[in-house]
Amino acid sequence: MIAGHQEATRELWPKLASDYETCVSALVYEEAGRGDQGQAQLRLNAIKSYRMLDVDDDALRLAEKIIAERGIPEEYPEDALHIAIAAVNGMEVLVTWNFAHFNNPFTRTMVRQIVENAGYSCPEICSPEELLEVDQ
Repeated sequence: MIAGHQEATRELWPKLASDYETCVSALVYEEAGRGDQGQAQLRLNAIKSYRMLDVDDDALRLAEKIIAERGIPEEYPEDALHIAIAAVNGMEVLVTWNFAHFNNPFTRTMVRQIVENAGYSCPEICSPEELLEVDQ
């Protein structure tokens, strides 16, 4: 399964660069740089052309709200921050493999309500495979 996710991600990166205005957060850069140095460098090279979204006070406040209202478990503050950064910056789609904490139907519904109640538009949360299927 992991190999399939990696392959779908590698297939998606060039498509993101050519077909979409793609942004990543500072958190994504940090995460991409973790692990095996060779693989980390490949990930960083793949996303280096994307515009970076900073972590700002609005995003931090929204992430705290998402956690406080139990949209994301408090043990995973970075997950809430990913969503908050995307929402605060008006992103239409948030692509993730994180099915456990935020890319599942129960969490998406709850998070959408929290984000929209805070006055933001909630991005659609989907996997790389779902986004690849859009053009097929």
